[in-house]
Amino acid sequence: MQSTAISISPSIPLIKSRQNPNYSHSHLLSLPSRPSIYSNSRRLTVVNSCVDNGNSSFNLSRKSSGIDGLIPLPSSLKFSGKKSENDFVVKATSVPESADAGDAPETPAIGRTLELGILFGLWYLFNIYFNIYNKQVLKVYHYPVTVTVVQFAVGSVLVILMWIFNLYKKPKVSAGQLAAILPLAIVHTLGNLFTNMSLGKVAVSFTHTIKAMEPFFSVLLSAAFLGETPTPSVVLCLLPIVGGVALASVTEASFNWSGFWSAMASNLTNQSRNVLSKKVMVKKEESIDNITLFSIITLMSFVLLAPVTVFMEGVKFTPTYMEAAGLNVQQVYVRSLLAGLCFHAYQQVSYMILQKVSPVTHSVGNCVKRVVVITSSVLFFKTPVSPINALGTGIALAGVFLYSRVKSIKAKPKAA
Repeated sequence: MQSTAISISPSIPLIKSRQNPNYSHSHLLSLPSRPSIYSNSRRLTVVNSCVDNGNSSFNLSRKSSGIDGLIPLPSSLKFSGKKSENDFVVKATSVPESADAGDAPETPAIGRTLELGILFGLWYLFNIYFNIYNKQVLKVYHYPVTVTVVQFAVGSVLVILMWIFNLYKKPKVSAGQLAAILPLAIVHTLGNLFTNMSLGKVAVSFTHTIKAMEPFFSVLLSAAFLGETPTPSVVLCLLPIVGGVALASVTEASFNWSGFWSAMASNLTNQSRNVLSKKVMVKKEESIDNITLFSIITLMSFVLLAPVTVFMEGVKFTPTYMEAAGLNVQQVYVRSLLAGLCFHAYQQVSYMILQKVSPVTHSVGNCVKRVVVITSSVLFFKTPVSPINALGTGIALAGVFLYSRVKSIKAKPKAA
């Protein structure tokens, strides 16, 4: 996938002393080296925006680009020392090369590993509980649009509280940035809506097996709209993904076409974000970090979906309606709230991880997450799985892992 690349190449400032006959050359050499007091301003050299073939991003300001299957940003920032003829080059002429290393000590490797381990654990845990609570609600309450808007409502309340209590700085977003984010919010809304529609029709494990086909849609849309021709190695990785999903579908006990096509539509809309992130790039000096971006998209998704929910399903989340339908009101409300909290939490943690690791590492982690979710849902809901069905799921997930490795090998020369 393509992404905007930004390179920072700090240059060593040349500190020139004034010619004064009262000072000798040897005396000047004895002065300690430090940045000039006149070097507060920095020169910004903009050449152009560059694209590479890495995975797409759902972020305006993180340090690497590319993510497979996860929410992408309109424009990503990729830091590298290598220049190309279209690079977006930022030169800080007043900062010496050793400034970053000397100003702030790096976090110990053990501390970084422990932090990442905790974040990955929370990512998987929140995702597992979201799928469990969400499925429990959808099994008895057959209104996926309402369920989805409730999840966006819970996330919106959390975002507003976060800004009110200064847990995270409230952003100042321009009208141009909002216009660029709007298409991403639309496909984000549709992607989650179609996922809930699928979860309401088929088993959790089957929905996530179908969603393993996201790389296929990513390659297909990139070739159709961005003119990216996939390499033979990428095409070979897609074969086990498609074949594995087909084998799992044929042997799936809960299979129905409504659930199948809803999951496929979710793949299509989720990967459309990658294309939109390149068609609608925000080329501004102000950048939006991915936590802020996710918060804005959550609010926009709620605003977009709320009127659609009333039009399509009416107002059917009231205690009166649920009692009349014979539902346990407290149970539905509590599980819907927990599903909404886990939904917002796992996506926010995912973006936090994305700030700390490469896109390929995140993609591999997403593949492992899908294995964990499928396994946990099968065990919790006691979903019947035949050996052939398990084989098909395994083949599809192995293809996703190989796809991530191929993208990793492809990305290494660009990172050099």
